[in-house]
Amino acid sequence: MLGVFSTIARPLFEKKVLKQKDYYGEYVIDRSYFPGKQADWQYNNFHFTINPDNSIRFYSTPKDGPATVYEGRISTSAPYGSARLLIHMPAPTHHVLASNPTVYRSIWSFILVFNSPKFGNMYFKKGKWQPL
Repeated sequence: MLGVFSTIARPLFEKKVLKQKDYYGEYVIDRSYFPGKQADWQYNNFHFTINPDNSIRFYSTPKDGPATVYEGRISTSAPYGSARLLIHMPAPTHHVLASNPTVYRSIWSFILVFNSPKFGNMYFKKGKWQPL
C-alpha cells in the first residue's frame, strides 16, 4: 500500500523538469523576494522576452532616459536532465546579461536569477510587464 501511494504521490514532490520551450515568454522582476523601493525600481526598469525563434529581447526602460533594447539568442544545455538557459549576447551588452542565469525550480514553476555586478542577484519570473 505504501509503495502504491508513493508512486502516485511522487509527481507532487518532484521539481519541474524544464525543456527549452518552457523558457519562452515574458519575464519581470519578482518583487516578492525582496519587496521595497529597490525591487520596484528594478521592476520598472528591466524586463525581457524569450521568443520561440530562440531570440531574447532585454528591455532597459529608465524613467529619466531613453529605453534601450538588447537583442541576442538563447540555447539550452541539459547536463542533468532539466534544461539550463544559456544566453548569447553580442558585445557590448547590459551588465545584467553578462553571465547566464541560475535556474531555481519548484514543483510547478521556476525563476531565473541573474548575478549583476552592479545590483547583485536579480530575480525574474514569468509575467506580463506593466509599469507600476
